[in-house]
Amino acid sequence: MVAPLRVGIAGLGTVGVEVVRLIEQQGRVLTERTGRPVRVVAVTARSKAKKRGIDLSGITWAKDPLALAADPEVDCLVELMGGAGDPALSAIDTALKAGKSVVTANKALIAKHGLKLAKAAEKHGGALNFEAAVGAAIPVVKTLREGLAGTGINRVYGILNGTCNYILTRMEQEGLSFDECLKDAQRLGYAEADPSFDIHGHDTAQKLAILASLAFGTQVAQNAVYVEGISSIAPEDLRAAAELGYRVKLLGVAMRTAKGIEQRVHPTMVPKSSSIAQVMGVTNAVTIDGEGIPPITLVGPGAGGAATASAVVADIADVARGIRAAPFGRPVEKLQATEKAPMERHEGGYYIRLLARDHAGTAATIATRLAEQKISIESIVQRHPNGSEPAKAAGKAAPVPVILITYATHEDAVYKALQAVQRDKVISGKPQVIRIEKN
Repeated sequence: MVAPLRVGIAGLGTVGVEVVRLIEQQGRVLTERTGRPVRVVAVTARSKAKKRGIDLSGITWAKDPLALAADPEVDCLVELMGGAGDPALSAIDTALKAGKSVVTANKALIAKHGLKLAKAAEKHGGALNFEAAVGAAIPVVKTLREGLAGTGINRVYGILNGTCNYILTRMEQEGLSFDECLKDAQRLGYAEADPSFDIHGHDTAQKLAILASLAFGTQVAQNAVYVEGISSIAPEDLRAAAELGYRVKLLGVAMRTAKGIEQRVHPTMVPKSSSIAQVMGVTNAVTIDGEGIPPITLVGPGAGGAATASAVVADIADVARGIRAAPFGRPVEKLQATEKAPMERHEGGYYIRLLARDHAGTAATIATRLAEQKISIESIVQRHPNGSEPAKAAGKAAPVPVILITYATHEDAVYKALQAVQRDKVISGKPQVIRIEKN
């Protein structure tokens, strides 16, 4: 009889409870698939008395995460507490240094301390698995680390935050403002009471830093990611995007360029014909562009107890099978340092929305400033609301929305041209600029 894999779980929130339940329900299948039984033998959480709706009889209750990590009766520590520091960090470090394997869904911890923990796993022979940290049930970590091990990756990008995708979807479909959609997302539980980490792009940046490491062999470095959130997006941008054949998504993009690996998070216009544009609501998606193969898009639930628990249990199954892959696909010493790519060097198409003053020569001035920076225009749309004549404001014609789509150019050229246009006083307010990501 093969000895069971003895699992200890630190954290019994929604995900932890689902992991216990799933291992119990799928016990026979797990044994058949891995060749050995998987048993939850110990747990710990903040409150032992809390009602969780699962049977924990026969399971040891450890006094704290460190005790659980050091328990000689535990082979695999599952960390589901969250947080970029202690107690999660110390518990995982303790388990790895004891030669145990670790499974975690903690993206913040992996983004900040992943290299240190990967070194400990390599040195002491345990696994460090974190599929659930990015995209929950979407198997993107295994796809990059193992499934595409023989394929050069040129670009990986995706919708990695369900809160932002839900807000942008509602704004587009119902013409609501950002603030209205955010309040609704909070009411439905899709957004936190303090949503800043999601809506300002930092959650996506942590996940992107992990994916970039797996895809390009770089050291995980969240500070190497350019980050921009979605709070500046207005309904008129989404309407204009739809008319021009685009949809606005908050994307995390990591790509190989002639000057290194570019990592960025920002609102992005994507063609409606693309796979990523079809992903609506709280769903996540990741597209991988590999050499010699068509783009691969993985779509699925990026959060939630059942979805996250599914990925956690799949990682536990790999531990039971004896799989010990390098956490980031390569030995830590082979991972290359990376720096934050200046966005001024970014090359691509741009959507620009201006409020142009309705004066003779305004269009010519804007065109001249763009031409000075060698920016070519793919399309230009000037419209009055509902096709009417410009409204009068204090006896003067109100500014007219002008929407430009550029061909590929450099970001510094775009902003130099817009600064010149603002100095010319032919537009009102601040221009809206959204990058375009082609298929």
